[in-house]
Order: sequence, then structure tokens, then C-alpha cells
Amino acid sequence: MDIEITEVAALKIRSLMAKQGISEGGLRVGVKGGGCSGLSYTFAWEREARLGDEVFEGVEGAKIYVDKKSLLFLKGTILDYDTALLGKGFVFNNPNAKQTCGCGSSFGA
Repeated sequence: MDIEITEVAALKIRSLMAKQGISEGGLRVGVKGGGCSGLSYTFAWEREARLGDEVFEGVEGAKIYVDKKSLLFLKGTILDYDTALLGKGFVFNNPNAKQTCGCGSSFGA
């Protein structure tokens, strides 16, 4: 089961990369211990995938890189981008999350 990148999220990844002058690469998405629900999502810009990464691609060539450990918690996730005025940011629709916090940046599996 892969990670899906919505068109809105893919376009946002590409526009943010362009703003930072990054023409190649993608967004590293991961999971680490912490946050109010036990696990939290991490983001970083990368110029290329690391050894062992899974690479997922959306429209316009937008890529996300996920390490194998994080992929255990992210399989089946849909990465979206919320454009609402009060809640702008990437949103994880994660079927593995048994509980989430109010801010949406951490979860329990």
C-alpha cells in the first residue's frame, strides 16, 4: 500500500521547492517519537532520496521520500494540503492513527 499525494499537496510541494530555489528533490516525510499523542510527523527538504527510502510521486513530479521505519506508520496515508485560512498546512489522512491530537501534528498508532 502506497502513500498518495493529492494534487493540492503536490502543487504546494512544487511551489515551496521553487520558493527555496530547489529544482530537484522532494519533501522527506517521517515519523518520530514525541508529540502529545506519542508520535509526530516530521518534514525536511531533500535534494535526493537516501539509501533505503521509498519514493512516492504526485502530479508535476512532486516527490516525497519516506524511510522504511516511518513507512510502517504511514502505509495507506493520503498527504493533502489544507488551504483554509486558519489551518494552512500539510494534512495526513492516516488510516494507522488510532488517536490524533487537536493540532493534527501527532498521533498514536
